[in-house]
Amino acid sequence: MISKRFFLGGLLASTATSAWAAAPERSLRPVIRPNGFLARTIDEAADIIAEANLGGRVGFAVADAATGEMLEVGAPLYPLPPASVAKAISCAYALDRLGPAHRFRTRLVSDGVLADGRLDGDLWLVGSGDPIFDTDALAELVDGLAELGLREVTGRFRVATGALPEIWQIDPAQQPYAGYNPSISALNLNFNRVHFEWERQGEGYTISMDARSASLRPAVRVSRMRIEERSVPVYTYTDSEDHDAWTVARGALGNSGSRWLPVRRPAAYMADVFQTLMRDRGVSLDSPDFTDAAPETALVLVEHSSPELEDILRGMMRWSTNLTAEVVGLLATQAGGVIPGSLPESGEAMGAWMRDTLGARNATFVDHSGLGVGSRIRPQDMTQALVNAGPSGLLRELMKDIPMYDSAGSPVPNHPIDVVAKTGTLNFVSTLAGYARIPGGRDLAFAIFCADLDRRAAIPPEQTERPPGARSYNRAAKRLQQALIERWGAVYTSPSGL
Repeated sequence: MISKRFFLGGLLASTATSAWAAAPERSLRPVIRPNGFLARTIDEAADIIAEANLGGRVGFAVADAATGEMLEVGAPLYPLPPASVAKAISCAYALDRLGPAHRFRTRLVSDGVLADGRLDGDLWLVGSGDPIFDTDALAELVDGLAELGLREVTGRFRVATGALPEIWQIDPAQQPYAGYNPSISALNLNFNRVHFEWERQGEGYTISMDARSASLRPAVRVSRMRIEERSVPVYTYTDSEDHDAWTVARGALGNSGSRWLPVRRPAAYMADVFQTLMRDRGVSLDSPDFTDAAPETALVLVEHSSPELEDILRGMMRWSTNLTAEVVGLLATQAGGVIPGSLPESGEAMGAWMRDTLGARNATFVDHSGLGVGSRIRPQDMTQALVNAGPSGLLRELMKDIPMYDSAGSPVPNHPIDVVAKTGTLNFVSTLAGYARIPGGRDLAFAIFCADLDRRAAIPPEQTERPPGARSYNRAAKRLQQALIERWGAVYTSPSGL
């Protein structure tokens, strides 16, 4: 049985299984209406792909979203990296397992007694994985303690981290300074990034590492920076005994600038900032003691509740936040009865769910965000998953509007094709999957995967951030994706839309 929480009005197309039973590897030539002169002038999909001249592989599949009828495919059975399109599956997975109304709760609890401003007992900071928790939210917890009159803690400062495994980074293949490749924990702060800022002062520089949010900029101690006399590499990272040790090349700094860097000790990062905010209130805490859980008898002193999961996922789909995808994916796996020790293990559980719930027969996930290039989905399976999720379901509602562009690269207002989808981009990988409502009101589900994995594998380590040719590949892939969607809009328009 498929969870009603996930579908929320979406339809499971009864014809989907038979329609996808024997998908051909070659692109199907659509049946053109004899009197449709315009339709006869539309480029074939193979011609559009050839003109793009991307190299590597291009695979796609498009279906009627309501009936599951397959309309056209190209290399639909060849598995390719989904990149951030994987987040669409992670979104559906979390909605099904956790429910759209799920909230993350970050608590301050104690097993002691608070009287006359003195807490006789331990103070616990307890996280549940909130992926959008920031310094402002942490300050609200501190304000809550102040409103209770807390001025002194006699016991230990303890941090409960057992709600999620602490994972060092999403993708080990990324450069260590990539802010989009953070660690994961039950306690996440500012997307587990620290803000590094520098400014030239005479012959030297002033530098800072802080946990800034909209209104606060507390300094941090668990992440430290040192300037070194060199030109390259720009950054180096070392796992020190009690902090993240960074160095930066003086020759790369210029006059001033800033950058978000990942933190590798997320629970320690939050504890560090919490101690600073408490100290600003006049309350000193001992060094944090990390453990799995607070006592069941502990009383909640202050609590921060996140927005509902539906709203968090809407932000994830819009901004493609990797940390959010990993947190909700891990929690969804745990909700299914599996306690994963790693992202690939949790990704395997999501792949099994995708097969059982969305009818996609062949998918491999090494994570939930699509950052790892080792994930693979066949375009046919991605499109079938979208069909079975339903053209009127919540997944579609959470997807991002995708503009259509004219030949000059400007968005076309009121374009006759309305596209909502999830994009995905890695070096020499560009993906797009979602729904298109074409003239006449017909809904299509589609997936378009482009990848040149040979060019990606040949990138030297020092060029992984901006490899030559990657941007032009991405632009050409996006033009190809739009051209295919425009083709489908012309060829498969309902008779009422002609």
